[in-house]
Amino acid sequence: MKIQLEKDNRTIEKKYSGKVSNLLKELDINPVTVIVLRDQEILTTQDSLRDSDEVIILSVISGG
Repeated sequence: MKIQLEKDNRTIEKKYSGKVSNLLKELDINPVTVIVLRDQEILTTQDSLRDSDEVIILSVISGG
């Protein structure tokens, strides 16, 4: 799986198949702080990923 980490401006390769939530846990990323995209579609933490997928993990920025 190809994972683009927008916050760190880097791309990593990782062998993974499973739920988005578990991938984020493995990467030590809080799911509340990011949006995960596959083919320009927003994924939920319960969506499944395949090893052949390419995903983008975008940081969510909020402020006041």
